[in-house]
Amino acid sequence: GATGLAGVLSVAGALPAGTPLLLDVGHTLPPGGDVLSHGRGLDCWEVRKHNSSEWCHFIRSNPDCRLDGGFLDYLDGVFCVFPPRLLPLAVTLYALWLLYLFIILGVTAEKFFCPNLSAISTNLKLSHNVAVFSLTSSLHGVTFLAFGNGAPDVFSAVVAFSDPRTAGLAIGAIFGAGVFVTTVVAGGIALVKPFTAASRPFLRDVIFYMVAVFLTFVILYLGRIRLGEALGYLGLYVFYVLTVVLCTWIHRRQRGDGLAPPGPWEPEMPTDVEEPEPSGTNSGDYGEEYRPLLPSQETSLRILTTALSPLDYRKWRRKPWYWRLFKAFKVPVELVLLLTVPVVDPDKDDLNWKRPLNCLHILTSPLLCVLTLKSGAYGLYQIQGIFPVWGLVTLVASALALVTFITTSNEEPPKYHCVFAFLGFLASAMWINAAATELVNILRTLGIIFQLSNTVLGLTLLAWGNSIGDTFSDLTMARQGYPRMAFSACFGGIIFNILVGVGLGCLLQMTSSQPLVKLEPDSPLVWVLAGALGLSLVFSFVVVPAQCFQLGKAYGVCLITYYLVFLCVALLTEFRVIHFS
Repeated sequence: GATGLAGVLSVAGALPAGTPLLLDVGHTLPPGGDVLSHGRGLDCWEVRKHNSSEWCHFIRSNPDCRLDGGFLDYLDGVFCVFPPRLLPLAVTLYALWLLYLFIILGVTAEKFFCPNLSAISTNLKLSHNVAVFSLTSSLHGVTFLAFGNGAPDVFSAVVAFSDPRTAGLAIGAIFGAGVFVTTVVAGGIALVKPFTAASRPFLRDVIFYMVAVFLTFVILYLGRIRLGEALGYLGLYVFYVLTVVLCTWIHRRQRGDGLAPPGPWEPEMPTDVEEPEPSGTNSGDYGEEYRPLLPSQETSLRILTTALSPLDYRKWRRKPWYWRLFKAFKVPVELVLLLTVPVVDPDKDDLNWKRPLNCLHILTSPLLCVLTLKSGAYGLYQIQGIFPVWGLVTLVASALALVTFITTSNEEPPKYHCVFAFLGFLASAMWINAAATELVNILRTLGIIFQLSNTVLGLTLLAWGNSIGDTFSDLTMARQGYPRMAFSACFGGIIFNILVGVGLGCLLQMTSSQPLVKLEPDSPLVWVLAGALGLSLVFSFVVVPAQCFQLGKAYGVCLITYYLVFLCVALLTEFRVIHFS
């Protein structure tokens, strides 16, 4: 593409013959020549430099303006459907849709993806009883729990890496979330509840994270990542998991098998706290706490309507107005998810078996998967030009659902009920992937509208949106009296995001003919971001041991001030107030 465009520009007289072109992610070519004036070969970022009457033609004629994947063409909508005078209205609607996409990601991960991961780990005999600090609980925490908590981040990174034009979003989001979590969230925990940090887990996690950041910095400097390097990211995370398990085993041998009081080297494990509200269908928000004392025979229709109700009216009446408002926004999402994603709950006697709804899931979950995979390209494919794939899936799934309904009862789950956990895991993963695809596309559209680089959008909107859930959960845990556990989660979770996000995201884009992915920075902001993250980690690595792991409000104020200064420098760099050679 670069070679062909250079030839065209040479013929048009815009460039001397043989001039090489380097097409960086997010960089734009200088205007000039007839080809450029018609919008062909230009970066889509140039659309706002044209007259408003030419916007639609520019968007539809420029290949760079085509969004890969997704169900909605946001660029065509804002520049063709809306007239130029209504551009503020279009931006407002897109911003509201962006917020709703974050709600979809959060609800799917919290109430459907994580519970099914927990059920799968239970079926695989990976106990995660928090009352015993065992090897299996450590393995569960750094694998299944990390995957569940980091699912939105990793899926967003994989989607962003799938297109070189949006790779800057992934880099910005991964580094931006790292800076945000290690400064604002960690500092907020120290402000809320001064504490003594767990020394060995802290040093282990910071060292691994610094190594991961350094590797990413080197790859960005080289401008490409090869197959071996992508596998190295995943291998480093496996080594991190093994290190956690080994450290846990050594620590248990040193203190004996009994449950000793935690020392300054070990994060406290809650053994007598209020039982958290269970997640999953027909629980917590869905009225499970009001289960009748005596079991009664319910009809299938009654079970179905109860299971599909995302509201608990008793709980609704005693909650404040802002909770009700947020719940009202979540109800449509939860209802659709209840219809399409099964949830298995090992903590319940019936494993959350809802016979009519689970039989319906046998039909809706496979349909969801084929209709969201590649934005429905596979589901709408016509077999020999006659019968669509979604029709075949409907027939097969309907037959299986009918057989399941006939051979099971409402009272007792079947022996193969654990299969629904894997089906729910796959269906919720497809929901997260679809929402992440729309999220990346709308962020790219907003970047084109406001002339912003992908990196600044990644380190702000995408990083904040993906980190807001962890922020509230960690601060809540600190207020409840477990600041060390919350502080450990700050560093342990983002190791998974950067190693698996970059490694898996790039690995999935490689082919046998081209086993590498180009990662060329789209602006000097990438280096500001990488340097800020590395400096924050070095600061904590030096200051925390110097204070004998006693973290107070002064440490929290320093971290939050550091993030505000970094954000100012990043924005000034983006708007070219600060220049770098």
